[in-house]
Amino acid sequence: MQAHEKIVVGELEANCWVVPLEDSQFRGLSHAAVIDPGGSPSEIIRCLERRSLYPKYILLTHGHFDHIAALPDIYRHYSGEEQKPLVAIGREDAMYIGPDSLAVHRASFNAVTGNSYYIDQLWQPMPEADIVLDEGCKVGMFTVLHLPGHSEGSVAFFDEENKRLYTGDTLFRAGIGRTDLPGGDWNAMHRSLERLLRMDAGISVYPGHGGSTSIGREAQFY
Repeated sequence: MQAHEKIVVGELEANCWVVPLEDSQFRGLSHAAVIDPGGSPSEIIRCLERRSLYPKYILLTHGHFDHIAALPDIYRHYSGEEQKPLVAIGREDAMYIGPDSLAVHRASFNAVTGNSYYIDQLWQPMPEADIVLDEGCKVGMFTVLHLPGHSEGSVAFFDEENKRLYTGDTLFRAGIGRTDLPGGDWNAMHRSLERLLRMDAGISVYPGHGGSTSIGREAQFY
């Protein structure tokens, strides 16, 4: 199994994960999943090219802009091929992408900052979801865990065979995601965290911001 690679992207320093897959190839390139392309599209594309990878999936742990901002550029870069990347997002967060998503992001920014200037300056049309994710879905080697709290449709991607869990903004190293944004819910977050921290202590955790950790390390804080 090839090692995955973390790229820190955007003003909020989100983690984008490039994860090689084991199942197949396209035109001699190994397939990969790109998890949370939140910015720096050219850097993400260079990483894929340097490692001879092709993005079979673009997986979104949730729909907040700092985790999806590079989606249009990456999707467009590869959309001329006969095999386009498949975009996947949790069902309750699917409104954050697709043709009507600008209004959703404007409302979110207005709720937090009082205006939508930032999003209006950076906006590019978002592709629609090819795969809408629910609890227990399988995407490549990943099992989807629905983890509401940070957003209604937050999910994690669990590679059970290799004991790797990509948690987005639900669980960080010595921290958790905020719940005061539109769609956030502290009680739901608490239940999601309880669920995660009952998992095998040896599972490695790769979050949406900051350094990597493990279930066992984080369980000691709660």
